Amino acid sequence: MALDLLLIGLGIALDPIPVTAFILLLSADRGVRKGLVFILAWLACLVVVLALVVFATGGTPPPPKSAPSTAALAGKLVIGAGMVVYGEHKRRSLRRPRTRPRKPPAWAARLNEVSYWTAAGLAVLLQPWGLVAAGCATVVDADMSEATTVLTLFGFCLLATASLLSMELYATFAPQAAQDRLGRLRAWMEDHQDQAIVAISLLIGLWLVGNSIYQLTS
Repeated sequence: MALDLLLIGLGIALDPIPVTAFILLLSADRGVRKGLVFILAWLACLVVVLALVVFATGGTPPPPKSAPSTAALAGKLVIGAGMVVYGEHKRRSLRRPRTRPRKPPAWAARLNEVSYWTAAGLAVLLQPWGLVAAGCATVVDADMSEATTVLTLFGFCLLATASLLSMELYATFAPQAAQDRLGRLRAWMEDHQDQAIVAISLLIGLWLVGNSIYQLTS
């Protein structure tokens, strides 16, 4: 479980769409405060979703080969397969010549005027829900009676938020330097967004598929 959550947490933290949106939010009026609201909503969403899974299982992992255990593995397999298909589709689309320059999404231009409530809503909306769902399917095996499991789940939430926390702290304590460097990071990510999505989708998708098949057949 720990290795799966490590990879999934890294995928969530490095997803270019929420990272780019967060950088734009930091550059808005009262951006640091709105960024903090974004992070708190992001974390709260992760914690609530994981808590619901733990509540459903009673904090006790289902027996191997039981219906709940098999269903969780099948769910991870489906999610992983979907990520592989999406990543491969995206990879093939990169080969096609682009006839028009990439335009930023319409919502990106409005981030300067968003309210705190909208910033919180964006945190929920922009979470990579495919990866979050894979994390939930993994947490089905969590044994909450063990302290290491609690620490693993805490580490997963922290890792999935690490990129946002790093940028928030940077913008808080070094605002001038952060504005310049995060602006360059945003430009780089916009130019390489598709490649990052392909890499994350294929790597984590293939891991989920292979690991799920192994556990289902062993």
